[in-house]
Amino acid sequence: MTPRSLIGGHVFVTGGLAKGGLAYMDDIGAEMIQVFVTNPRGWALTPGKPEQDAKLAEAGVDTYVHVPYLANFGSPTPETLASSVAIVRYTLGRGREIGAKGVVVHTGSAVSQPRDDAMRQLREHLLPLLDEIPDDGPDLLLEPMAGQGAMLCATVQDLEPYLDALEWHPRVGVCLDTCHAFSAGHDLTAEGGVQETFDLLHKIAPGRLKLIHANDSKDACGSKKDRHENIGAGQIGARPFAELMRHPAVAGVPICIETPGKADQHRADIATLKRLRDEG
Repeated sequence: MTPRSLIGGHVFVTGGLAKGGLAYMDDIGAEMIQVFVTNPRGWALTPGKPEQDAKLAEAGVDTYVHVPYLANFGSPTPETLASSVAIVRYTLGRGREIGAKGVVVHTGSAVSQPRDDAMRQLREHLLPLLDEIPDDGPDLLLEPMAGQGAMLCATVQDLEPYLDALEWHPRVGVCLDTCHAFSAGHDLTAEGGVQETFDLLHKIAPGRLKLIHANDSKDACGSKKDRHENIGAGQIGARPFAELMRHPAVAGVPICIETPGKADQHRADIATLKRLRDEG
């Protein structure tokens, strides 16, 4: 039988990772979750709460952690680079403490420096962190961006030189965001567009797809804008999500929404994706 993809979402953790996160998971009907373990827009290394960590780890829920948005291994600013190393190392450690399967990090931008310099910098500072990850993980999952500015990785094709810079390290996986991919130029709405995109991903990085961020897009294909929309309410529409769940490369890969709104919208998005999965 084809492995079944769990469908869930990024959850609010007010009250604690376990108390708040698991309650929100139940409220929206999620089968897996993604969380932040620190302020998503800051550098603070927020200490964990052992009791909450233990409860989440013991719950047996497939959990993923997202690194704060500021992390950028391509930054020409030494302070940003040093802080990026510290926050990713810390988040990987917190991921281990809560039993997470993966830690998601944005692939970053060269900002104002030459791309080749940024890629060398990425290799120098990220490879040692990958070497620190134990055999049982959590893996570090690279999330390509929408292509705005001097992004180092946006299209599926961009993953090849990026993974090459990291020596195709065994602890590196991929988290594909549908809104980012669409905005970067992969037309998931075109006939055969989903098939083509995921065929290419499997060809370039076979077995590396570990998580999908399922987000519709407020903007058109190729817009290079990162603005998420609820499932079926944006420029992608519902049909491509049904198609991607039938692709062999997606079999068993968890699917996580990061859509706008609160519980009502998130519950509806997850219900839509479950229906598309089960109908397929």
